[in-house]
Amino acid sequence: MPHVYILRCADGSFYVGSTRDLERRLSEHVLGLGAAYTRRRRPVVLVWAGEYERVR
Repeated sequence: MPHVYILRCADGSFYVGSTRDLERRLSEHVLGLGAAYTRRRRPVVLVWAGEYERVR
């Protein structure tokens, strides 16, 4: 199922993303393998996630 999620970065900013595999994507962000934005602002913390039937 597709997810939309919000991460809080170490500098207090927020990152919004979407994925079909939330656990994998969060792991990528934590390890510095995610988006360039979060890679430079680790550690990141999941603050919200929603599950949807479609990506649209």
